[in-house]
Amino acid sequence: MNETGKWLIIIGGLIVAIGLLWPWLGKIPWGRLPGDIVIERENARFYFPITTMIIISVVISIVLAFFRR
Repeated sequence: MNETGKWLIIIGGLIVAIGLLWPWLGKIPWGRLPGDIVIERENARFYFPITTMIIISVVISIVLAFFRR
């Protein structure tokens, strides 16, 4: 099997896994973690989920390092 086919199967499996885990993933406070920046004004709300982005980046880096081996 070539590399493209292998990656398509992996990505498809991840999408299925996320779909099956979605009811539980929805309970995780993504975007509302300590360190996330929230600015609320009268007519506007601004979210900058920096902590969430760092956690997601670390998880993706670990997963990619695992698949490179």
